[in-house]
This record gives sequence, C-alpha cells and structure tokens, in this order.
Amino acid sequence: MTHPPGYPQRIVCLTEETTETLYLLEEDWRIVGISGFTVRPPRARKEKPRVSAFTSARIGRIIDLQPDLVLGFSDLQADIAAELVRAGIEVHVFNHRSVAETLRMIRTLGGMIGCEARTQLLVEQLTRGLDEVRQRGAALPRRPRVYFEEWDEPQISGIRWVSELIELAGGEDCFPELAVQALGKNRIIADPTEVVRRAPDIILGSWCGKKFQPHEVVARPGWSDVPAVRDGFVREIKSPLILQPGPAALTDGVKAIQAVIEEWAARTVTA
Repeated sequence: MTHPPGYPQRIVCLTEETTETLYLLEEDWRIVGISGFTVRPPRARKEKPRVSAFTSARIGRIIDLQPDLVLGFSDLQADIAAELVRAGIEVHVFNHRSVAETLRMIRTLGGMIGCEARTQLLVEQLTRGLDEVRQRGAALPRRPRVYFEEWDEPQISGIRWVSELIELAGGEDCFPELAVQALGKNRIIADPTEVVRRAPDIILGSWCGKKFQPHEVVARPGWSDVPAVRDGFVREIKSPLILQPGPAALTDGVKAIQAVIEEWAARTVTA
C-alpha cells in the first residue's frame, strides 16, 4: 500500500479517542505512541508504546519517537502541548465537547492525514447509528429523568456530550444547565440534596479513573427517597465507553445508556 507524501506519518496520541479513530480508519500504522489509559481498541496497548497519562507525559520519550504530529485534548493537556511545542514538535490540541464537535474532530483528523473519503464513510456510519438511537428514544412511552455522575467527591454531573447522548437515547438530563460547562469544576453540584429535589428516575455513574460504587450512592443522606434508588436504577456506565469524546461514546456508550433507559421504560409500562 502506498501512502501519499506530505501527511503526518509518525503520530503520538495523548488521548484514546484519536487512537481509536485512526484504528477505525485503518491508519493505525501512523501511531508511534499512545496514552496509558487507552483500552480501545484492545490491541493498541499491545502494539503501541504508552508515553502519557492524561495530565502528564514522558516528554523525553515522545521526543525520542520523532513524531511529526502529536494529538492532544483540552486545556488539561495545555502544559504538555506547550513543552512539546518548545521542543520543536508540531502539536494539535482538540477541544471538542459535544456530539457535533466530536464528529468534526473525526473529520479534521481525517483531513490532517489525507484520508477524507474513508473518514466521510466513518462519519456517515456513526451518524446513522445515532439516528437509530434517536428513533428508538423517540418511540419510548415516557422519558426518564437521568442524573449522570462523573465524580463523587465532589459530585460532578455529566459533560455536554454525555448530556446530549442521554437526550438522544430517550432520557432527560437532570442538570442540563451544568452540562454546557466545559470544565469539571464548573459542573460541581454544591448541594447534594439538589439531586434529591430533581428526583432522577435513573442514576448513571462513571467515575473517571475509578470504579463506580452504587452502594455508596444509595447510602447518601436523604437519597433513599430518590426514584432511581427506590426502584433499583443506579447503574454504572464504564468510563472508557462514555468519558472519551470519540467513537466509543457515539456507539457503545450511547447504547449502554439506552439499554438502561429502555429497561426502565419497560418496567414502568408493566408496573
């Protein structure tokens, strides 16, 4: 296979979503380094050297790999990006927070490597999948109120793409006004009893970097009266499925959310 000249051929991905995208595009041969948090696809961990965490990176190791492009994500990787730029390395930091911006990230990445046609097919495939999710969600007899918890101490509600996927899947985000806040510190729920007042039918937990503990949630003072707690709808969505703004969230992540919503809907219809 011949590859067109003039495009990056040695790429370091500091987060998982760009790694997964390059694998889906069958352009993984370009990847020379990945994040240590990468789990999708599973073979990436076996094939590629791990050179970074999320807010830290092995700068010397990255420089040794002689990348012609490093891909990062968000303000949290700004210091890593600055250090690499000072070392003369080309860096692109994505900052996408919504479903539409995630699809744009995929298109942009495809353009950066000269792979527009295959990227368009991938985006169309992802869009069709989201349309199917939307149709299933719209067919539900009732829309449950959903509280998504990204962290427990302090309690942080879901980011924008998670909120949008909940709505697509047939739910209503309990904290839509917080979802638009890009930074986690701005999505902190200062008063935990506010969750009780908003009475979610479903509680979804995905604690970034540690296992969700439903028993800790149901034991919170005053939470026993929350419909989700009372009816047994406190569930985990695995972090790699939903907390990466990439193909995972738009496929397996939203489907995992919809499975819980449909289970809730089926139970409320028969109750």
